[in-house]
Amino acid sequence: MRKIPAPQVLPETQAYWSAADEGRLLVKRCNSCGQFHHYPRDICPHCLSSDTVWQDALGTGSVYSFSTMGQGDAAYTLAFVTLDEGVTLMTNLVDCDPAQVRIGDPVRVLFKPSQGGHAVPMFTPA
Repeated sequence: MRKIPAPQVLPETQAYWSAADEGRLLVKRCNSCGQFHHYPRDICPHCLSSDTVWQDALGTGSVYSFSTMGQGDAAYTLAFVTLDEGVTLMTNLVDCDPAQVRIGDPVRVLFKPSQGGHAVPMFTPA
């Protein structure tokens, strides 16, 4: 099994990583324009408001795009997953056969432990 490096935690992303440790996926939502955004940051990239809040995501979405690198046990699949909330994030697809993955496939979040750090959200076929 591939070892997952611990994520770098910044003050503005601490809540995101703490929620991941609890098995919850958070996204930011702007109170000014109502848009969700990811990667988590304090300023809304849509309207530049600082009135943003954390919200629990459903943890479900679909594969937007993906690429599998390597072969055999060393293979891993990176993907862009569009959450049901509308934001697209870069992640890993795990616990699946990469040859069976298709764009548009439904996926759900799961959390994998990292080396000495927070749990990391990844996705698997739903």
